[in-house]
Amino acid sequence: MNRLTRAALMGLLALFATSLVAVAPVAAADPPSNSTTTNPPACRTADVPTRSPAYAAYQKTLLDWIYRLPSTYAPRDLISVSRAGLTGSGSVRTLLIPDLTAMARAARAAGARLAVQSAYRSYSTQVGVFNSWVRQLGYAQAISGSARPGHSEHQLGTVIDFKSYGGGAPWSLGGYDWATSKAGRWMMNNAWKYGFVLSYPKNMASQVCYGYEPWHYRYYGRAIAAAIHYSGLTARYWLWGHGSNQ
Repeated sequence: MNRLTRAALMGLLALFATSLVAVAPVAAADPPSNSTTTNPPACRTADVPTRSPAYAAYQKTLLDWIYRLPSTYAPRDLISVSRAGLTGSGSVRTLLIPDLTAMARAARAAGARLAVQSAYRSYSTQVGVFNSWVRQLGYAQAISGSARPGHSEHQLGTVIDFKSYGGGAPWSLGGYDWATSKAGRWMMNNAWKYGFVLSYPKNMASQVCYGYEPWHYRYYGRAIAAAIHYSGLTARYWLWGHGSNQ
């Protein structure tokens, strides 16, 4: 998320209202690495290093209220989203470009042309973004819609906030659900076919920690995205059950 006008901000909060999670105190300990727990730990604010921080492990890196990347994590192969034929600003890892290009072309052919609102976000950028939200909303509300520094999936360089071509920010209207737009509906139905998965589905904040963000898609590659899609699980739960807890 970027900084918003106050009117747009309040509208977005209304959208989050049905799926907010209460802030829990920082836990003293995390489940052991050999845990056989099927589900990830309940959402709570903590600062535990993610168990898959390697640059090549982008498909299994779990980031949420609990797990974080180091401040030094920065992709080495960033490239403009324009290389995929998309308008808007931002950069992603080079490995996304083939599937991102294919998805952008398919969406355009379906009359659901996409654009990019934001993509890679550095640790230092997230410091500014999160602090801005805290100043406007207070800490307890800010964490439901903005990741604390180090906890943002955007830092991976494999996440894009999409919007409709020629449109404003996908959260710009009060109570507006971008998933009801032509581009948003197309993404809900087809993004997984090109390797992209919605990170924060509607009414799933108790599982994914954050409020509903129909524009926030993370790239896993086609095989893993298909596995997540057919599992019926949220990406966070699927990741935990497939190696992110080791």
